[in-house]
Amino acid sequence: MLFVGINPGMRSAAIGHHFAGYSNRFWKLLSDSALVPERIGTEQDVRLPEWDLGITNLVRRATPGIDSLRSYEYRAGVEALRRKVRRLKPAVVALVGVSLYRVIFQGKGPIALGLQRVTFERARVFVLPNPSGRNANFTYVEMLSAFSALAALIGRVRARGIPESAARAVKARRRSGRPRDTA
Repeated sequence: MLFVGINPGMRSAAIGHHFAGYSNRFWKLLSDSALVPERIGTEQDVRLPEWDLGITNLVRRATPGIDSLRSYEYRAGVEALRRKVRRLKPAVVALVGVSLYRVIFQGKGPIALGLQRVTFERARVFVLPNPSGRNANFTYVEMLSAFSALAALIGRVRARGIPESAARAVKARRRSGRPRDTA
């Protein structure tokens, strides 16, 4: 599974790790939802491949918020993400934030959290709430419910297994010492 954020915040860029804002609840939600079996923090983001998870951003440029991002950055980011997903072949792409879903699928109006009817380069699409402390749209309980639903989906996907071609690609990446795209 691949988590996708919009872009790094200033603290994430400064320390070189994802979801590093002091009020960001991403890492707590990962463990509280059982997506990972132990509590990890932003500095351990490189461990996500241990649990067949990856993490990336749509736009590489760090900003204090998304207001300064330009439409051309989003368009270029969507194309880069398409190539990444085709190469990595995750079963699920988890979009961290409703705004990200709107950018990628040009959606308007209310977007429900959870599994979507659309796919992205053959991967199932799951929308999570943005865990930033600045996001007042969802309570922690609502966020945890969405992350827990994702954990349940991932459990079902793992129970069915992954296609042999994808399994070979994962093993080759592990042998090469090259981590999955976590940056």
